[in-house]
Amino acid sequence: MALDPDAVSTVTFDSYSTLVDVDAVEGALEAHTALEDPEPVSRTWRARSMQYTLVANHLDEYETFYEINRDALAYALAAHDVECSDEEREEILAAYHDLEVFGDVRESLERLRNAGYDCYVLSNGNPEMLESMVEGAGIDDLLEDAISAHELETFKPAPKLYRHAAGRAGTSLEEIVHVSALWFDVQGAVHAGMQGVWLDRKGDPVEPFGPEPDAVVTGLDELADALED
Repeated sequence: MALDPDAVSTVTFDSYSTLVDVDAVEGALEAHTALEDPEPVSRTWRARSMQYTLVANHLDEYETFYEINRDALAYALAAHDVECSDEEREEILAAYHDLEVFGDVRESLERLRNAGYDCYVLSNGNPEMLESMVEGAGIDDLLEDAISAHELETFKPAPKLYRHAAGRAGTSLEEIVHVSALWFDVQGAVHAGMQGVWLDRKGDPVEPFGPEPDAVVTGLDELADALED
């Protein structure tokens, strides 16, 4: 598969790990626990959070993404034998409202807007999370809107969420390219009928399962290059 810029009028972006750095929660973990190396706990937290969203979809047991993150954090701390009070856990969890934006985000979105593309966020995050994310990233003026999984009470990669995003944007699925650092998110978009771009910021191996992305980029500047051509 290959990206077809001529077919694209709208770009949707995942939020966490795509626009903002979830690894920044390691600082909150370190500040509120006795951990010398918070990375393993952070990795478990993130992985469990993603697993809980997939299980929630299959069992039709919806909780907001913030609540799921709370449950996943409790599991990660217990799995690594980290003692932490309820108050400290809430302080750690609140880091999701103040994540560091990646350095290529603002300029790349400006380039895409100037090239005529409508830009949206399409995220598992509930509206309160997305509001703080967009404000903290300083990109509100560059986005048409932020579309939350909470609107359907279902998580990625459920196809109906991508179809819902197309309806919210007033754009056909075929005219949308979805950009995400999460491989299953890209696959969900492709399966639903969008073009999908995998943002591989960390040099991870290609996933052998499921449909291939239409393009792989290491930064949002590469995406802007491809869509401006």
